[in-house]
Amino acid sequence: MTADALAESSPLPPLEDLIEVLTLRDVGTAHIAVTDVQGKDAAESIGASSARVFEGRSQKMPHGRVFGGQVLAQCVMAAGITVRDVSESGAVRPIHSLHGYFMRPGDDTLPIRFAVEEMRDGNSFSTRRVHAVQKGAPIMSMTCSFQARAGGLDHQGTMPQVPGPEGLASLADAFRGVDHPGARHIAESRPIELRPVESNMFLDAGPEKVATNHVWMRAVDRLPDDPLLHAAVLAYSSDYSLLEPVLRRHGLVWTDPRLRVASLDHSMWFHRDARADDWMLYAQQSPSAESGRGLSVGEIYAQDGTLVATTAQEGMVRVKES
Repeated sequence: MTADALAESSPLPPLEDLIEVLTLRDVGTAHIAVTDVQGKDAAESIGASSARVFEGRSQKMPHGRVFGGQVLAQCVMAAGITVRDVSESGAVRPIHSLHGYFMRPGDDTLPIRFAVEEMRDGNSFSTRRVHAVQKGAPIMSMTCSFQARAGGLDHQGTMPQVPGPEGLASLADAFRGVDHPGARHIAESRPIELRPVESNMFLDAGPEKVATNHVWMRAVDRLPDDPLLHAAVLAYSSDYSLLEPVLRRHGLVWTDPRLRVASLDHSMWFHRDARADDWMLYAQQSPSAESGRGLSVGEIYAQDGTLVATTAQEGMVRVKES
């Protein structure tokens, strides 16, 4: 039996597989060359003359395309590795924001390289620019910022009053035993457990066309005690259901054969520390959809009501006329 066949016959458990995907390999440094009209090197004119390069593999998907949340999470890991121990005191600088654009679909059979430009390391903040590259072209470009924890003003919104995760059916339970590649993937291969508060958006958009959605989510097992890994897994999880308020508002489900959906961009602000293996409520709403694009904004709360993160994503949402 070949190594590939062996891997197919005895895959890692879903969460172990995700952790391996997020364990990037440092493959060196790339020199950035920019030549001006006089033929001189002008790399400094774009803010960086080199990039650290990391490589990671992809999770297998039923459709053969890389899951966008995976690339988000890998970009977070690549940038975070370069930020560790940048201050003289050795103080940890957690990620506090990211802004990324999805440019091309990724091929889940090929590795992805992540080029990290170290834009600035100040007294409190570190800024990075990351390009995820496959087949010689970027599939995602992200800027992200990290900050050493500090005191200051502190307030947050209130978590919505919705049923807790106990007693709600998970997506995995809903699709367990269904003989379809997509259903088997949801039931057996996802590293994140999702429990919709409202209806299951793969099967039923619900009786009311409302632009809101609530989902409880957590990793399927315990994660190592690494804050960067937890932030990456939270970014990974945030991409699963964020466009569902757009669909619910128009009575659409993921399995509608007319539907064409693709993430265009993704922003995320990390407010407070959280464990991605504890239950979190993802409260989502869509303020607008037009021109074949839908916008959703999300708030992620720990189960005790602490606001952990805020997200925003615009996606291409088209309904093909028959």
